Amino acid sequence: MKKAIITLSIVLGVLVSLSAVTFFGLGFYLSPQDQLQKADAIVVVSGGQTTTRANYGIKLFKQGLAPIIIFSGGALDDGPSNAIAMRQQALEAGLSDDNILLDGDAQNTYENAVNSKQLMDSVSARKIILVTSPYHQRRADQTFRKVLGSGYTVLGSSAIDSRWSKSNWWQSGFSFNISMSELRKLIFIQTTGSYQ
Repeated sequence: MKKAIITLSIVLGVLVSLSAVTFFGLGFYLSPQDQLQKADAIVVVSGGQTTTRANYGIKLFKQGLAPIIIFSGGALDDGPSNAIAMRQQALEAGLSDDNILLDGDAQNTYENAVNSKQLMDSVSARKIILVTSPYHQRRADQTFRKVLGSGYTVLGSSAIDSRWSKSNWWQSGFSFNISMSELRKLIFIQTTGSYQ
């Protein structure tokens, strides 16, 4: 009996430890970051804090990390697309239209990837830096890698999102909910193989 209690205590201890590691590590899991290096294009997908994402992509462009920047994202209402709004930010920051490609139709991450691939292929871009919000980075990376296939390289690099932190993702309603949403979508991808 004593041996069974000790064994049960050890098993419960291990389960509690694994649960804690999983809980506290979720933010780090959702937000993988690749080491930045020169690429053929920077792809910025809209959503979340779109302005912040665009500014980060513009910053990377100005650092000389790629000669082309692709803005991807449709309109959420009847106004101009997010891609057009991000383009305007880039022009105001001193970029030239010669270095900007737009996808103003994508309504989700899968469409971001499909539409961006067409633009990438039009300029023979095979290596990209993919910019999104940190909580969205893993799913965006996986989706782009699936759509692009072999022969392409995706380097994930997140813009800072003031509403979310990988080290304390559970501490506000928004960050908890968006983290759970991303986890559900990743589980769906893993169990069904569908990215749409």
